[in-house]
Amino acid sequence: MTRVLYLYGGWPGHKPYQVAEEWALPIFKNLGFDVDETNDIFALDADLTGYDLIALNWNNALLSEGLTPAQESNLLRAVENGTGIAAWHGAAAAFRTSLKYHWLIGGSFLEHPAGEGVKYSYQVTVTDTGHPITAGVHDFRVASEQYYMSVDPNNHVLAETAFTGEHLPWLDGKTIPQAWTRTWDRAASSTARSDTTSTTSRTRTSPACAPRVSPGPPVRTPDPTVRTELIGSTPCLSSPEARSSRGPCATTGSTSSPASPATASGH
Repeated sequence: MTRVLYLYGGWPGHKPYQVAEEWALPIFKNLGFDVDETNDIFALDADLTGYDLIALNWNNALLSEGLTPAQESNLLRAVENGTGIAAWHGAAAAFRTSLKYHWLIGGSFLEHPAGEGVKYSYQVTVTDTGHPITAGVHDFRVASEQYYMSVDPNNHVLAETAFTGEHLPWLDGKTIPQAWTRTWDRAASSTARSDTTSTTSRTRTSPACAPRVSPGPPVRTPDPTVRTELIGSTPCLSSPEARSSRGPCATTGSTSSPASPATASGH
């Protein structure tokens, strides 16, 4: 059975407890995952390598908040040893002082041009329809905070959004990734944002993180690398091939008014 550590809580503005009750926990139950849920950030001080997946919906309110060096190191070590990471909503805005965390997920929140907390309607365009994560997903609109982010050039973009310039004229026509895959070390990872990110690890063969939007069991796709997945600003890191028996990563979601369950909302 897939073992999951689900850490959620922090700043209540992103409704982490409501998201857990109404979205994340029902998904985990439907997938048959064995979930350890906690609202204690110090859970990251433990050895995390025994988990197949770490799901993060921790929300920060201050720019001065971050992981301790030990917590950050534990996350990186887990990913490098085969643990997947799924994160959504404020993942790109959490742990602002933890540079390697943001390097790991491949993106960092900078601004929402339409305003904080504004459910702004915008288009999400799927740029790689052939990838297992986005297979069967079509372009859609979502009402949420449209993130402007700093993103890693190593990301493989799966979906993006364009700014209209309505709020910041100099961004007219500029695009920002909403979902991507990436590598960490030699393992693969992916992220989603409408919120998300990912990374890679060693050289063994492990299942790719391949969440699907359509109903039915998740799909596991063999891949010589390990991967993490994000949509928008949400990371789903799947790690080294060391654990070829592991199940797929969890998916992303939105707490605003998405037109598709494949989206996640931002900070």
